[in-house]
Amino acid sequence: MKIALFGYGKMGKEIETLATKNNHEIVLIVDSTNSDLLTSSDLKKADVAIEFSRPDAVISNITTCFNANLPIVVGTTGWHDNFKSVEKLCKQKKGSLFYASNFSLGVNLFFKVNTYLAELMNKYEDYEVSLEEIHHLHKLDKPSGTAITLANKIIDKIDRKKNWSILNKNKDTVFIKDIREGSVSGTHIIKYNSTIDDIEIMHKAHNRKGFAQGAIIAAAFLKDKKGIYTMNDII
Repeated sequence: MKIALFGYGKMGKEIETLATKNNHEIVLIVDSTNSDLLTSSDLKKADVAIEFSRPDAVISNITTCFNANLPIVVGTTGWHDNFKSVEKLCKQKKGSLFYASNFSLGVNLFFKVNTYLAELMNKYEDYEVSLEEIHHLHKLDKPSGTAITLANKIIDKIDRKKNWSILNKNKDTVFIKDIREGSVSGTHIIKYNSTIDDIEIMHKAHNRKGFAQGAIIAAAFLKDKKGIYTMNDII
């Protein structure tokens, strides 16, 4: 598989290392130093693009790939407010998009556990639910896309919760505590607290390999497809 890599930070380098190890080829690397020079002919060298750049660059990168008829896997978070316009453009251009708030297999299994637990806890109003997420100091979006996904699944299943917040601890709000420290790859904790006892589930990433591996699996899945896909299509 020939891969065009958008973004060459820590995740981009991790994907390059793992892809090369698995006999894939990185034929193009696009970052802030050369994005203005990018042409459609450059993209034609690749079978698929993998995007881990910045929230403010995502929409432009997706559009560029759609225009070049190149399937794109997007791992950057913090852009989903624009999803409807991207979905519309994908249909217009007959494009190929795979997106996820987190590409780790373990995290996506954790999503399932979180949803099931929230469904069970819906009728137990004595328990107050909250989230805590911890990431490295250089992560740009707060809260993380993974935390937002977890919170939204809780809101879907618990009738008394209507939205999430990083500021308020209202009865109808899922509070998300976001922490940025050191070089933490990503920790997410769901907490149900009552006066009698506490219930917690946690996912803790030890490194970025799981995210990189998931993105490469998604790229292989998307390569010859059209439309929009998520990790639910793989799990």
